[in-house]
Amino acid sequence: MTKKTVMKVLGGVGLCLVVTVVLAMISDHIEKPHAQKTPAKVTQTKKKPAKAKKAAKKNNMRTPIDWRKSSETVAYPDLDQAQDFWIHVSTKKSRVYLMDGKRKLYTMYASTGAGGDQATPKGTWYIEPERGDFFYNGESGEGAKYWISFKDHGVYLFHSVPTDQNGNFIEDEAKDLGKKARSHGCVRLSVADAKWMYENLETNTKVVID
Repeated sequence: MTKKTVMKVLGGVGLCLVVTVVLAMISDHIEKPHAQKTPAKVTQTKKKPAKAKKAAKKNNMRTPIDWRKSSETVAYPDLDQAQDFWIHVSTKKSRVYLMDGKRKLYTMYASTGAGGDQATPKGTWYIEPERGDFFYNGESGEGAKYWISFKDHGVYLFHSVPTDQNGNFIEDEAKDLGKKARSHGCVRLSVADAKWMYENLETNTKVVID
């Protein structure tokens, strides 16, 4: 190989080395693209439900209505524990509420006056001394057990569902207890509720009828 040929070869090799070095330098200065990060899973935090409201007072009312038995399936209240005992009669709802101040102690199914001259008198009254375990009214052809007067001294009463003159309960009348107004102005109650009222209500207990 001639000296001239050798020089050409070396020149070519040198050029290749220069190009290689330059490319390497350029490569070092080119910013490598960032690897794509897998997006983190977005965890949706479920909102905790608002605290449940306190459960409503358990409904102890006896269903279906039994005109012979107590209106509630629990014991009657101990009136010795009441601070401000009174009675609320709702003619619209056909209910009697035993109250201690604003607190409801017990609810009774009732039937009040049918209206007109047989309406139950609305207002504030007080339990009167007159009471008895049975009466019969020849004019109306009905009687009742366990009666206690709240107005006009024996005219307007709390008493049981009606009976005939022999003290037998009139079931056609009794079956509407708690459902509709059917009395002649008195407040009809189940047999058990009327008996409890007769035995436990004191004279001068306040009665509010609306």
